Amino acid sequence: MYGHLAKRVNIIGAGPAGLFAAYELAGDFNVTIFEEKGYVGGSGLHSDGKLNYHPEIGGNLTDFLFPQDARMLIYEIQEIFTRCGAPLSTFDVHSHYMLESRASRAGIKYIPIHQEHIGSDHLPEVMKHFQELLLSKGVKIELNTRKDYLSLGNTDHLIVAPGRAGNEWLVRQLAPLGIKVHHNPIDVGVRVEVPNSVMQDIIDIAWDPKFHIYSDTYDDFMRTFCTCPSGFVVREKYEDGIFGVNGHSMRKKLSNNTNFAFLSRVNLTEPLENTYEYGKKIAQLANTLGGKKPIIQRLRDLRHNRRSRWDRIDKSYVSPTLRDATPGDISMAYPRRIVQNILDGLDKLSGVIPGINSNSTILYAPEIKFYSMRIETDKNLKIEDHPIYVCGDGAGVSRGIVGAAATGIIAARGIKNETTL
Repeated sequence: MYGHLAKRVNIIGAGPAGLFAAYELAGDFNVTIFEEKGYVGGSGLHSDGKLNYHPEIGGNLTDFLFPQDARMLIYEIQEIFTRCGAPLSTFDVHSHYMLESRASRAGIKYIPIHQEHIGSDHLPEVMKHFQELLLSKGVKIELNTRKDYLSLGNTDHLIVAPGRAGNEWLVRQLAPLGIKVHHNPIDVGVRVEVPNSVMQDIIDIAWDPKFHIYSDTYDDFMRTFCTCPSGFVVREKYEDGIFGVNGHSMRKKLSNNTNFAFLSRVNLTEPLENTYEYGKKIAQLANTLGGKKPIIQRLRDLRHNRRSRWDRIDKSYVSPTLRDATPGDISMAYPRRIVQNILDGLDKLSGVIPGINSNSTILYAPEIKFYSMRIETDKNLKIEDHPIYVCGDGAGVSRGIVGAAATGIIAARGIKNETTL
């Protein structure tokens, strides 16, 4: 105990960054979380709940911590999730090593990670336990409460963790303070869907395998992301009325297919540095071509430069889990460079996952991962000359549940250190 419970900390956002910041501060400060939605957890802990316990996945914690400290922090987060009901499995080092060797021989980097999958249907229970844990530690949680401006008000410190959807709002709020921001890259690609049998031996080792690839034609960085074994492809709402696709996996409701995002990194320089606007234009074009539905295409048709039709898709041995989509031609919406990266990457990935590049493989678009503009802070995520800390995906310092949670704890510890000086 620090003995200064009169000190107050307000937290904007009840996603993983805000929740874990509150957990770290509880008992030493009077903590109140403000959340505009009617539930805690944010988007990531309200959809599928994939937990990647690795300091360089979902952001790079070594930007803020020494590697050993980053690993210890990840372990602490794992313990807290487990206490709240998240699953905990063993990590088979040998199997991951063999898969890493297999990927290396195909010219691909595989990243061994201890992963857990909570599942869309189990997340509400885990979040209920987390909320009850915070309440028992004296944290106040104000749901359905929107903060339209940054204000210290009756608090000594402010932690802002609005999630990815709140990044533009946060940037606008910080503009009068003259705080610098930087555009992060975006990832543009497709949601790939194949039969479970194609990926089963990989899934048996890693639920959400992380493969990093450089395309042969353009030497661009590509990666697999958000694998959903026995999962479902779903429509996902972006900002400004545009939409894309995503994937969900359930614990009890299963499909015959596995889907994952296959993404090409886009990083822009002058004169157009705004990657968000670039990605939004691609999504808008895809939405228009799809008649306000996602585009679905058979890989064979993409290779032969022709639009898919339902009769061609139905020749595939993959039965799509999302049929509320428009058969079309992804190359009409995507730049040629990204389409070629997808084709190159799938061919390369087949060296590790035979059958992934089959003519019957189904592709959906748009699949775009927008990453928030990064707010300039110190190592403790504090904004210079202001008692304001920013963390999580909304601050551009993380990209995922565990990474966001870690930055929340880093910000909270920054407040603790500042208070004891």
